[in-house]
Amino acid sequence: MNFGPVLRRIRVVRRLKQQALADLVGVTQATVSRWESGDLAPSLDQRRRLIRLLRSTATLNADHGLRRLVETSPLQVHLVCDITHRLLAASPSREAEWLSDARSWEGRSLYRFATEEIRQAEGNLDACGWFEGRVPGAFFWTEAGDPETPIRIQEGYCIWERLTLNDGSPVRMATTLAPDAVPASVLQSFIDLRGPVPAA
Repeated sequence: MNFGPVLRRIRVVRRLKQQALADLVGVTQATVSRWESGDLAPSLDQRRRLIRLLRSTATLNADHGLRRLVETSPLQVHLVCDITHRLLAASPSREAEWLSDARSWEGRSLYRFATEEIRQAEGNLDACGWFEGRVPGAFFWTEAGDPETPIRIQEGYCIWERLTLNDGSPVRMATTLAPDAVPASVLQSFIDLRGPVPAA
């Protein structure tokens, strides 16, 4: 991912105006705008300061109930940091799908295992207002991922729901369902990031 769009996402999620971020880093608002558009790259020192300021610290330390709900769910579900894709928790059925101990992946980004459909859906989140909180959730169809990886992606509908932890950190609950198991309310109220499911 390019630094500019990521910087914008994190700033928006943290509810910071460009001027506020500029003041924290010691640059002008126009400089922040140029960073976000990709017209200007921050220096190495500026990039380090930005990362320190905006680093996501999402953990479930103060959200025991949410951890329990995810880790006892009968659905194939996991929870990740909405900015870094670091795993926070996974259900037993998701762990079985992965054929890997979910606890060993906690705190690590799962993005490297994303299918092409997941990567495309991720790229569409800015346009639909995901990071501004304008949509309740999103869904799309994904093909199966590489069966040789430790985090296996199954074919099906991916449903993403954006939540906020007690400390204000944005997180994403990702659920995989078969086409006939997707509730009508999801299909009617969530944003379709990919279009209809392919014909069987």
